[in-house]
Amino acid sequence: MKYKLFLDDIRTVEMVYSNLTDEDFIIVRNFEDFKSTILQKGLPGYISFDNDLGLDTNGNIAPDGYAAAKWLVYDSGLDLSELKFYVHSANPVAASQIQGLLDNYIIFLKNENNDD
Repeated sequence: MKYKLFLDDIRTVEMVYSNLTDEDFIIVRNFEDFKSTILQKGLPGYISFDNDLGLDTNGNIAPDGYAAAKWLVYDSGLDLSELKFYVHSANPVAASQIQGLLDNYIIFLKNENNDD
């Protein structure tokens, strides 16, 4: 069974999902760990996205959940056509960007696969 990935710099799984726990997910707190986990373990069956991921080690704004979604779509080379995800970010603008990018790309992939 594929694993679940939870991207959030602060929250626990229980803070987002009433019926799941931290044990149900691999938890990553930043963009680099998000990327390295997927590169090592493959694409998860489910991803839960936060957007605002705090500061990096130099005190700069860290790459966010939208950067993670863009990496999946544009750089990962993975087939996202069956990806299940949820955006739990409290930032409504960023949440809609992540949701829109992934929804539209998955629709594109499914249409492309149907044309074959």
